Amino acid sequence: MMSTNMTTETPPAPASALKNLGEVRAMIKRHKLNDYMFSLIGLLALTLALLTLLTLFTDLVMDGYQRFNMEFLTEFPSRRAAHAGLLSAWVGSALVMLVTFLVAVPMGVAAGLYLEEYAPKNWFSDLIEINVTNLAGVPSIVYGLLALGLFVYILDLGQSILTAGLTLGLLILPIVIVSTRESIRAIPIAIREAAYAVGATKWQVVYDHVLKYSYGGILTGVIIGMARALGETAPIITIGALTFIAFLPPTPVTDVAPFINFEWLSSGFTVLPIQMFNWLSRPDHAFHINAAATGAIIIVVTLLMNGTAIYLRYKIRKNIKW
Repeated sequence: MMSTNMTTETPPAPASALKNLGEVRAMIKRHKLNDYMFSLIGLLALTLALLTLLTLFTDLVMDGYQRFNMEFLTEFPSRRAAHAGLLSAWVGSALVMLVTFLVAVPMGVAAGLYLEEYAPKNWFSDLIEINVTNLAGVPSIVYGLLALGLFVYILDLGQSILTAGLTLGLLILPIVIVSTRESIRAIPIAIREAAYAVGATKWQVVYDHVLKYSYGGILTGVIIGMARALGETAPIITIGALTFIAFLPPTPVTDVAPFINFEWLSSGFTVLPIQMFNWLSRPDHAFHINAAATGAIIIVVTLLMNGTAIYLRYKIRKNIKW
């Protein structure tokens, strides 16, 4: 028998296919160039923003470094700049932040959890979501005007720590709700399905799994919202915060039963941004040095809060076993 070797040759690719391949390669190359240019522009914008912040912070530190001592933190405001301090301002800020946290965080987390896990998906829930998202971008002065009419005049709470805490609580409430929902949405659906598969109830799935895995993102949103509230000035001025106060509110904890005092909620107050504004409005340059030191302290506290949020989110996510 005679065997013949039959070889098959690949026909040459048509010119149209080669042309399309060249176009695809050119498009990929162009898109890579666009990605590179966008990354470069983003890096330049970030660098410019950081340099601007660093320049402003350095200027504040250079102007106010003379007042970076314990006396500045432990003395009351005074008409003599060299002896003026931040005691009433930082205590007032701490108490206002406490009320803000107690008002906004439980309500915001519960609202975000309900909207994401329990609320029916219909036009009404979509309307609520749109309004919550819009409220997160409303200027803070609007919340101040709302608080002035509602808390000060209608509810007659006065120009107090409680009013300030409720005002800033309303301000950061949309931020807490949005961050809670986004954190919950990031949880893989497989975790819920696995929990349901072994017989878990709706609440068990939400409490033992969804909240556990989304805790880091929720905590980050809460701390960032609190950092924003710490530096807000417009709503606090609107509700009538004092610009000069030489006394401390009553202590929340006493040595007499029931060991809790609520009188501090109705006390007059001032906060760090208001104190800084008061010193800046004075013609004496020595008070401007105090204001610069106060501004540097506010920036440091804000950066520490944001840095803490990032660190906690990293640690919590690292310890979670998916």
